[in-house]
Amino acid sequence: MAAIKVHGYHASTLTVMVLCCLNEKEVEYELVLVDLPTGAHKKPEYLALNPFGVVPTIQDGDLTLYESRAIIRYLAKKFQGQGTNFLGSTLSEEALVYQWCEVEGQSFNPPALSIFSQIVFVPMRGGSTDEAAVEMNVEKLEKVLDIYEERLSKSKYLAGDFFSLADLQHLPCTHYLVNACGKGDLISSRKHVNAWWEDISSRPTWKINFT
Repeated sequence: MAAIKVHGYHASTLTVMVLCCLNEKEVEYELVLVDLPTGAHKKPEYLALNPFGVVPTIQDGDLTLYESRAIIRYLAKKFQGQGTNFLGSTLSEEALVYQWCEVEGQSFNPPALSIFSQIVFVPMRGGSTDEAAVEMNVEKLEKVLDIYEERLSKSKYLAGDFFSLADLQHLPCTHYLVNACGKGDLISSRKHVNAWWEDISSRPTWKINFT
């Protein structure tokens, strides 16, 4: 069976998340470099794979798939019998995994990404950080993380006592918050959230990409 092709960029945390998933599942893959700084993601060759012009995209046989959350869900299902079990062992556990995946996408990611955009992207493009927008989104994220703190006081990971897709999905944006935005206090000030973050961000399959 041919190796899965991952079209991505090594400095893209969403690409790294997909690679982390593949490594956790012990699946062979080939990383095909999409050189973002030179605009390769906006060229016709790549747009033929992903019309939105973002990374990553995978090719698995006849299947071409983009959107990182969809990719890791596909990989978790296809390779459910090997490597890390991202979905739990019962229907109820799988339902909780998907619930917390939705929480990440709907409640955690929007304010976290807005903070990152204002602190990092806007200045990179010559603009000025909107401090009011940062403060507003920090307040939103604090409320979300308070709920996480309560949840993680009762289980090691978000969906239970196993590392799941829900935890994996949090790695990219939380990495940015802690390491690029100077907002690590949002994590470290919450005992159980901090322990969870120290755990998931220390997994060799993730950490190897930043050493």
